[in-house]
Amino acid sequence: MDTKSGSNAIRYVGIREAADKLRQADRILVIGCSGGGKSTLSQKIARRFGLGYISIDRDILWLPGWVQREKGEQLRLIRELIAQDRWIMDGTNTSTFDIRVPRSDLVIWVRMPRLLCVWGILSRWARNRGGTRPEMAPGCPEKIDFDFFRFVWTWERVYGPRVLAGLEKYAGDKPVLVLKSRRQVRDLLDLVGAGA
Repeated sequence: MDTKSGSNAIRYVGIREAADKLRQADRILVIGCSGGGKSTLSQKIARRFGLGYISIDRDILWLPGWVQREKGEQLRLIRELIAQDRWIMDGTNTSTFDIRVPRSDLVIWVRMPRLLCVWGILSRWARNRGGTRPEMAPGCPEKIDFDFFRFVWTWERVYGPRVLAGLEKYAGDKPVLVLKSRRQVRDLLDLVGAGA
């Protein structure tokens, strides 16, 4: 199902084709809204295929105490990490699509409904309250504040068009899988033997 809304069509693939690509892929980019399940999906795929797991939040963006790393340092780290041979990277950050998307063999967009993402951040907070989850930088305990809630609530309206524009501009013939339900995620994981 190719969709053309700009000068370049995004090469969307279905779950079965994406599963075939996953079996051969060395570099996978997983994007989407917070709370949608990117990290869980990425870690299961990483374990199944022996890929290095890179979390934008943990490895690039945040320093202890919820301090953002300087932009130049973020870019240096991203360039260093994507130069590796085999990885799966979890994180959207459309400002670096120009270097991350072309280096990827497959892009998976976890595009869950807003209420599911809200449920995801709330349940994650309840599970990790007072602690730091594994895909977050050390010294950044789980939290929810109004700004983060608003970020998730408005993500599709604000960032969805940026993701589409970035994929249209940088994906070329890279396959892009869009997952819109937990069932689709389970189906993909089952197809590649990473379901548990």
